[in-house]
Amino acid sequence: MSNPRLNLRLNPFLITVTTLTLSVIATFGFISQAQAQTFTGNSSGTWGNPTVGNNDAPNYSGVGTDTFTWGDPADYGTGANVLTFTGNSISTSIDSVFKVGDLTYFNGTVGLGTNVDFVPLNVLLNLQSPVIDESFGFNFELVSTPNTGTPEENADFVDVVNNISDRTFKLDNQDYTLKLTAFSKDSGVTSVQKFSALEGERTTAAIFGKIVHIPPTDPSSPLPVKVPESTNLVGLSLLGIYLIRRK
Repeated sequence: MSNPRLNLRLNPFLITVTTLTLSVIATFGFISQAQAQTFTGNSSGTWGNPTVGNNDAPNYSGVGTDTFTWGDPADYGTGANVLTFTGNSISTSIDSVFKVGDLTYFNGTVGLGTNVDFVPLNVLLNLQSPVIDESFGFNFELVSTPNTGTPEENADFVDVVNNISDRTFKLDNQDYTLKLTAFSKDSGVTSVQKFSALEGERTTAAIFGKIVHIPPTDPSSPLPVKVPESTNLVGLSLLGIYLIRRK
């Protein structure tokens, strides 16, 4: 009888499973590393060209600056409507909500037909770590009321039409963008989706947002792999190479 020998055999299926397991672990490592990335820098913003809609005598100024005015207050003496964006310093990570800046809104009384319907805000993130200098566009709807009701009913408001920008930046070969999440007048304790101001009054709200990952849209991209339960990962790895003892 021949002496017992210890033979090493590789099961192709189990090797494939092990390779897949290692790939999943590597993917988890990349995601964790990306989410741990800290962004530091500052924000600023400028207003773009408005959409006048059906207003037959639109009156506005401030395109390309941080302060946009609209409406003709000549018959009322209150001053025009005003929106001012003020940036701030930033320290955040992916999918973490942070303060993008402050929006100050003065609600003036202006003539019919002198308003505009929408105005875009270009938010610039000037980041030093990692080095990213990108502008993200958001369209704001400017809603004016006819001033025929109570002070609360006469309040005008600002609403973000597209809360996620179509501009992206790359980090570790992945696409990311800026998403606006809410307005808040109390430093984030409470939040609202529309920012209002009473007639003839000025108010300030913080704009909050977060940097989010944009999944690839290329149809040739590999389909996502179903991840095994964490308790099975070690077992699958150990089964990758097995020993057969043959007499």
